[in-house]
Amino acid sequence: MSDLSDFAVTSKWPVDDPSKLQLFSYPTPNGQKVSILLEELGLPYEPHLVPLGDDYVKSAEYLSLNPNNKIPAIIDPDGPDGKPLGLWESGAILIYLAEKTGKLIGKTPAEKAEIIQWVMFQMGGVGPMFGQLGFFYKFAGAKMEDKTAQDRYIGEAKRLLAVVEKQLEGRDWLCGDYSIADIALAPWLHALDFYGAKDVTGYNELTNVPAYVERFYARPAAAKGRNIPDPKG
Repeated sequence: MSDLSDFAVTSKWPVDDPSKLQLFSYPTPNGQKVSILLEELGLPYEPHLVPLGDDYVKSAEYLSLNPNNKIPAIIDPDGPDGKPLGLWESGAILIYLAEKTGKLIGKTPAEKAEIIQWVMFQMGGVGPMFGQLGFFYKFAGAKMEDKTAQDRYIGEAKRLLAVVEKQLEGRDWLCGDYSIADIALAPWLHALDFYGAKDVTGYNELTNVPAYVERFYARPAAAKGRNIPDPKG
């Protein structure tokens, strides 16, 4: 059985079964990506709830696993060469697990390249821009009298939604077959509901995107994984 005691994070979040992949997360869009993928792959894993407060994500124990103090992070007890591997950054985790299992990352080099391209689109565009939209539209930034920043991120969200709407024309999933690209993107599209920003970004005027998100969460793994770890503890 794997020994994960060298990972200091396990002193704050004790491990019950060290033979299982360990997930340290919270069900935000970035966290949901990994829990949904794990459910899709059917890999045995143990989820640990990491609240977003500084006492948790900036604790010495968590920083020992993820120096960027963000969720999610994992420990794979069966990493390369059979050694435990700690990994953070949601996109990197998606690619790692998909490559490890040979699932949801295409069947040819060309398919893999296209899928990773759309994962990067989410990581570099949709995630950061929608996150800023949430800050300036719903949270503290919404109180600013100068609406320049809010308008900027509303406009960028509209542009990104238009890119997705076009890509989904005539197809159920971003790259033809269901893949980690969809797992990366759909939770962030759904976040516009949490931000109360569907109307202002024109989401409800689109055809393909709303149907895509609904189709995504109709998958049993997505419906289950979106609430793992349980935020109520």
